[in-house]
Amino acid sequence: MNGKQVEIEVTDLAFSGKAVGHLDGKVVFLDGGLPGEKVLAQITASRPRFDKASVIKILRESERRVPAVCPHFAYCGGCTWQDLTYQDQLVYKKKQVTDCLERIGGLEDTTVRDVIGSVEVFRYRNKMEFSFNTAPEGGFTLGLHRRGRFDEIFDLERCFLTQDLVSEIVVWVRDYVCREGLSVYDVSNHTGYMRFVMIRQAKRTRDLMVNVVTNYGDFPQRDRFIREITTAFPQITTLVHNQNGQKSNVATGEIETVLFGCGYVEERLFDSSFRIRANSFFQTNTVQTETLYRVGFDLLEPRPNYRVLDLYCGTGSIGILLAPYVENVVGVELVSDAIKVARENAHVNGTKNISFFEGSVKDFLKSKEAQEGQFNIVIVDPPRAGLHPKAMKRLIGFGPEKILYISCNPSTFARDAGELVAAGYKLPVVRPVDMFPHTMHIELASVFSRN
Repeated sequence: MNGKQVEIEVTDLAFSGKAVGHLDGKVVFLDGGLPGEKVLAQITASRPRFDKASVIKILRESERRVPAVCPHFAYCGGCTWQDLTYQDQLVYKKKQVTDCLERIGGLEDTTVRDVIGSVEVFRYRNKMEFSFNTAPEGGFTLGLHRRGRFDEIFDLERCFLTQDLVSEIVVWVRDYVCREGLSVYDVSNHTGYMRFVMIRQAKRTRDLMVNVVTNYGDFPQRDRFIREITTAFPQITTLVHNQNGQKSNVATGEIETVLFGCGYVEERLFDSSFRIRANSFFQTNTVQTETLYRVGFDLLEPRPNYRVLDLYCGTGSIGILLAPYVENVVGVELVSDAIKVARENAHVNGTKNISFFEGSVKDFLKSKEAQEGQFNIVIVDPPRAGLHPKAMKRLIGFGPEKILYISCNPSTFARDAGELVAAGYKLPVVRPVDMFPHTMHIELASVFSRN
């Protein structure tokens, strides 16, 4: 059936961002199309339970469709819903959270509130990563991944999720590398030098970091590069070089050198300041991060006598913001660099009632420090994979009064929520917050209370 052209009515949007239709009793996942549309599509893969297809032509447009503003939209892997009205994006994101809770978590009594939309629907990102790759026809590209491809990078001219200045820096770096004949990394055979350009621009302070990630080795004509890029862009407050020789396609470094400035940008959340280094995790939508944390704290209702355990604390932002309202906070994080920055951020903000433990969550929960802590509240903000099974088991055995769970993945959250409710916790409400307009991603905050 592969290659066959068919007409399909689009009925829904899937959690992956793909459109959904039906053909001969089977579900069809479409690369393109919006609910309410009739499309001409070509079957690209056939499975026993579903088919995959690409849209060739839209035969009847949906009222939900709007023109995409980005010239890269048709093939960029960043935005998948830029052609869907923003209010409809929020409707489908809420539906995804509800569906996950019901199908995966078995939770039908939990109320999912309407999604809190982003104040900024464009230019909201404070961080973007851009990849180098050699081109099959010769030369190289520097930009973003083509949709669904790890090995195809297109040349970026302008991205509407970040500031124009960021796009201008990317174009300048591409021209510089071409002019100087620098070797570019090949993601297929893992050879070459230039790998990534990561740019952070703080929303509140306007601090600007350019982080160039390369293969192992000193940066060629380093002083010349520093002089030329800082002259071309005087807005740059710090310039960093990270070396990474690992095959994994991530824009982090093993050896870091500060080329210019202090090596970090400073961002503000509420009345607190946070230093963010090149390899630090920090939420990429500054304005909505405040909304997400405010929602979580409102659900949590902290008290002055509460003792708080902040798991997966990263660089400490949640714990530091919560510390003035509770007795004390202990943060736990596996990444050594993140712990160093967390301690630095606590010092910058004068937060005395917070301490940090370097190690895995599952190991800390069975440690003497955890058993003697008598924590009332546990905060979890895990990676997309959710809680490790051992960490979940020990968390349930730990038995805190309340668990504030912040998640970036509704499916793994629903799985974990089902286990917590089965263990005796109640989850009355979930509050989704849209951190990433025009993508299928959604964050949420919830509080589990022990019966």
